Amino acid sequence: MDALTRRSWLRTAPVLFAADSAIAQQGGELTARQVIERIQKNVGVPWRTQTVDTFKAANPDAPVKGIATTMMATFDVLQRAAKSGRNLVITHEPTFYNHEDDTKDFAADPVYAAKHAFIDKNNMVVWRFHDHWHARRPDGILTGMIEILGWEKYRDPENARLLVLPATTLASLARDVQKRLKVRTMRVIGDPAMPVSKVALNPGYANLQGVTGTLMRPEVDVLVVGESREWEGVEYAQDAIAAGMKKALIVLGHAISEENGMSECARWLKTFVTEVPVEFVPAGEPFWTVS
Repeated sequence: MDALTRRSWLRTAPVLFAADSAIAQQGGELTARQVIERIQKNVGVPWRTQTVDTFKAANPDAPVKGIATTMMATFDVLQRAAKSGRNLVITHEPTFYNHEDDTKDFAADPVYAAKHAFIDKNNMVVWRFHDHWHARRPDGILTGMIEILGWEKYRDPENARLLVLPATTLASLARDVQKRLKVRTMRVIGDPAMPVSKVALNPGYANLQGVTGTLMRPEVDVLVVGESREWEGVEYAQDAIAAGMKKALIVLGHAISEENGMSECARWLKTFVTEVPVEFVPAGEPFWTVS
């Protein structure tokens, strides 16, 4: 070892030993808790005291063999993750059917019991990554969705949710979105022949205020959302069109509208979690159409 190499090694050795020691405390294996600590360090926003981004099932100090990111930790996703050796599942949406993952109402429910038993039997850990993945700048979900839609170069520099696309018709835009996202049950409100270029993208749920405030902006022709109540935003869009306004609404479905954001999460995790494999496991669109 020459002098330069020796000096370099002496400078870096304490850091290497500290990192090795942290993992060695758990028998030389990376734990789920350590993975989440790295996420908290790298996400770039202050960690909230009130958040749904918490462990949902199993032991946080369990060794991690592999990581699966997903839009929703459905039973099917958990089965596929376990089969591929990914025992830490990072999900964007709830695991147990409500925003807080409150399970008291499911104590005697057979579906909950089967799902929870599978998690325990396969030594899996489920952690939710919702609030802070959205709070990240840029928003992790929005980044992934704009990427899969091929809209990166059309973003408004002042507002990433607003895009100015090449002029087309509503029908052509809807078909392109459907093709890129492989949506089976996408719904569209508006004149198929209406010229459009100014698009607002709202993955996930859009409440009434979100729909009205966005759709009425002069720089928006069409609003693309994951879902909105039919007696709120959907009805409002119908009435705007009936009133003679050149507006349109595309409803993708909640899961499919955010899914690629968790593929983006897997790519991001790989930049600072290198000890174990990380992969995206798609939950997929839950609906099919009757032909």
